[in-house]
Amino acid sequence: MENHPEIDQQDEDRDDAIIGTALKWSGIVILVLALGVIIYVLSQKHEKQEKNIVRDRITAPEKLSFQSNERPQVAFRAYESGIDFVHENGAAGEKLLPETMGGGVAVFDYDNDGNDDILFVNGTSWPQAKTPSKATQALFKNDGTGKFTNVTKASGLNHRFYGMGVAVGDVDNDGDKDVFFSAVGKNHYFQNQNGNFEDLTERVGLAGREDAWSTGCGFFDFDNDGDLDLFVCNYVTWNRQIDMKINFTMNGTDRAYGPPTQYRGTHSYLYRNDGNHFTDVSEQAGIQILNPATGNPMGKALGVTFTDLQPDGFIDIIVANDTVQNFVFVNKGDGTFEDAGMQSGIAFDDNGMATGSMGMDIGFFDQGKRMIVSIGNFANESTAFYVQSLYKSLMFTDMANQLGIGSPSRLKLSFGVFFFDYDLDGREDILQSNGHLEEEINSVQASQQYRQSPQLFWNSGNQGALKYVLVPEEQTGALANPIVGRGASYGDFDNDGDLDVVLTQIKGKPLVLLNDQELSHHWIKLKLIGTSSNRDAIGAFVTVTAGDLVQKKQVMPTRSYLSQVSTTLTFGLGTAEKIQSLLVQWPGGAEKKYSINEIDQTTVIKQ
Repeated sequence: MENHPEIDQQDEDRDDAIIGTALKWSGIVILVLALGVIIYVLSQKHEKQEKNIVRDRITAPEKLSFQSNERPQVAFRAYESGIDFVHENGAAGEKLLPETMGGGVAVFDYDNDGNDDILFVNGTSWPQAKTPSKATQALFKNDGTGKFTNVTKASGLNHRFYGMGVAVGDVDNDGDKDVFFSAVGKNHYFQNQNGNFEDLTERVGLAGREDAWSTGCGFFDFDNDGDLDLFVCNYVTWNRQIDMKINFTMNGTDRAYGPPTQYRGTHSYLYRNDGNHFTDVSEQAGIQILNPATGNPMGKALGVTFTDLQPDGFIDIIVANDTVQNFVFVNKGDGTFEDAGMQSGIAFDDNGMATGSMGMDIGFFDQGKRMIVSIGNFANESTAFYVQSLYKSLMFTDMANQLGIGSPSRLKLSFGVFFFDYDLDGREDILQSNGHLEEEINSVQASQQYRQSPQLFWNSGNQGALKYVLVPEEQTGALANPIVGRGASYGDFDNDGDLDVVLTQIKGKPLVLLNDQELSHHWIKLKLIGTSSNRDAIGAFVTVTAGDLVQKKQVMPTRSYLSQVSTTLTFGLGTAEKIQSLLVQWPGGAEKKYSINEIDQTTVIKQ
């Protein structure tokens, strides 16, 4: 047979191709089978995982969501309180900036009868007014049931001036509470003598400058000498001529209230109590901060409160500034302060921006182990919620969004902000008073209204994003009434153990509302009396343990916006029927434990 090598080679190539193809398909079949096995195994495992994920998806929301019946059924009720006060701001069409700021309110027992009385700060007409206003400051006496009588004239507080804020404290340690008013122009101090107030402003050196505009103010003992010193916020450099020259407008035609960015800043006052006289120690104490870019005063202060941040036994100062950075004045213990606003994280919001800061308050987080600094801000800026990173740390982080405060508060223009336990469950809730500056704001900003409802945030106790839950307006009773809200305070007006509220508004009547909760929760009210410390025990910290609840509160009347709250501390106990421990850290740092056997009553603790 004749050999044909090329044919033989083709056959070999064909055979190799067939074998290669067979091997290729065999490999593919094996791979497919292997993949099938893998997929089957994974599918079984994935099915188990999916079952776990489904179970997680079922259980996790149950921890973070709330049925309507889980929120406390508490409404605030308007009633015939006897309070006929109407705020006066002097507005006559010129649109002068102080007309927008409102007045504060103080809840305190002016006559030592055991009842929370109410003092309203009032404005007046401008010097150029054709018909001068007869409005004065206004004091209302409580009969113990929440019914009030106007005692302004009898008390000696029927004075006319353009008032802004109020501070209350026993300045002379004689057992009754004295009153300081901040104002546009000269400030005023009245000493209480058994329910009668005497104007001692000039004698004690608290008038301030005639050309200043003072706002938030409060008494505290910064040098631990046993008497109360005074911090007074000053807002901006302002007078009628400057205001008219700026001639701000929203629509390009009509005059409107100008923002504080149009005005220069100014320095606040720090007064040391030297016995029968106050000395202005602002400059040497280090609380006068300059703008490094201009050399002018940086501060545009509206809100102030005091606490021992680290703590070291010396009270620090936190100042809320409008459109410039906030201040955190750390008390060095030698009569001087150092601003740690930038270091602490409280100077700016979480985007590194200055906000339109108004009122403020301090609460406690994580069973009293960490502090919260909450600041009400301008419209389209969330209420700030600075949470201390660790106990004794000077580092704070704005957690408004993470804790449920941010989004619901963003559209509101918030002034008064305070913590209080309105349902007595042992967890501090939040109330903020809202209202815009311009009556015509809705015509240029559809999302804004001049009158705005206050907001109540319930503390759910949850550690997640729904820790603070906005209570729907339809569940808050008369608290839902839209007002031009400014100052806000609380006290137990009807002596039933829970906390009632009072909110002021521009050119209108205040909201005086009784808390109608009927949740059968227990409570204890504590009134502290200092001996070696200031008599009001302002600056003291109290920690109460009852059942699973550990609560910490500070005796600090200076809260909210331009306002003061009662110095009597109210602790909600929920269902706990016994207090296991009560620890008081008196001003200056000395600690002592006390035994409390009875609850649902007021207990006096003397140092």
